[in-house]
Formats: sequence, structure tokens, C-alpha cells
Amino acid sequence: HLVCKLWSQLLGELHLLYQGSPCVFSTAAQQRSTGDECGPEDPHDEPKHPLSDCAIKHKAIKLEEQVRDLTERYRKALADSENVRRRTQKFVEDAKLFGIQSFCRDLVEVADILEKTAESAAEEAEPSNPNPTLKKIYEGLSLIEAKLQSVFAKHGLQKMNPVGGKYDPYDHEIVCHVPAEGMQPGTIALVTQDGYKLHGRTIRHALVGVAVESQE
Repeated sequence: HLVCKLWSQLLGELHLLYQGSPCVFSTAAQQRSTGDECGPEDPHDEPKHPLSDCAIKHKAIKLEEQVRDLTERYRKALADSENVRRRTQKFVEDAKLFGIQSFCRDLVEVADILEKTAESAAEEAEPSNPNPTLKKIYEGLSLIEAKLQSVFAKHGLQKMNPVGGKYDPYDHEIVCHVPAEGMQPGTIALVTQDGYKLHGRTIRHALVGVAVESQE
């Protein structure tokens, strides 16, 4: 609004500048038409001389410079406003995506416990063990674990599967080194704790063992 007001003011000045001073001539003409010839004309009533062409041109140049300056400042203000809008929009989107990040960190620990419990139940529910109760417990835990991972995936929470891949310090944390038996040195040979990503952002590093060349 301020820019528009200044712009209108400058245009008004330009208009008046090129119009000259017609009001003075019209006043003098009106006095002559009234037939008042009783005395000499007052020298103060004589029309003022309009601005010279040089002064008008100089004034116009100054006004044009002001217009260009205001236009440039207006464009910069628009660009800054657009940048602020984009940053704000990105901040809001990130807040929506990663607002549950701390909750997910706690929830994956529950998933760890459930996974270890299911593995223990699987070992106890082997075919050599005829106990049907353990078998049902194992089946129930497996269903819960599968459902939990499905819910994780629905909300953008994914478990990493780094075995056989290259070590990445942004996703993995080395806890041990193992001999590279049939594996390329520098690749991940085992995982001691699963890592998780939320919408592509690592929220928990995977604890891994990296293959190294055996020293003879």
C-alpha cells in the first residue's frame, strides 16, 4: 500500500509538472473580462512565468529515478515475501511429517522387545516341542509384529535392511568388525540393532558389524 501511495504521488507531480500554471492565466483573463479599467493593473496580479523546459526536464528525470527506485524496492519486497512464504510452508510441512519423531523413537524400542520375544517363542515352539500353548503364543506374537510393521509403514516409518550393503555413517553405527568371509570388505555383515527411518530421515542408527579383511 505504501508503494502504491508513493507511486500515485509521483504520477501526480508529473501531471502537474507538465500542466504548467494555467490557474494564474485564467485568473488574469477573468479580471480583464470584467471591464475593470478604472486604474492600473496591480503588478502582483501579473501571471507567473511557467517553469523553463530545462527545469521541467530535470524534474522529470528525478521523478523517473524515484519511480525506478520504488519499483526495484517493490520487486525485492515481493521476492522476500515469497521466500518467507515458502520457508514457512516448508516448516509447516516438516512439522506435520516429523512431529511424531520422538514418539516413533520410543515405539521402535517396543518393536525390538516384541521381535526378541517372538524369536524366543519360536525357539521354544520347535517341532520337537509338542507344547501347543507355545505354538499359539508364537503365532500371536508374529501376527502382532507383522501388524506393527504394517502400521509403521503406513505412517512412513521404515526398518532398515543394511546387510550386504555399504556402510553409511549417516545411517549406521559400527559396533564391531568381522572377517570378510565371502563378502566385500567395508560391507555390512551383521546387524545387532535395527535402524529406522521416518519419511527418509534417520531417527535411529542401525548398530552394525562391518566386514574387514582377515589378517594372517
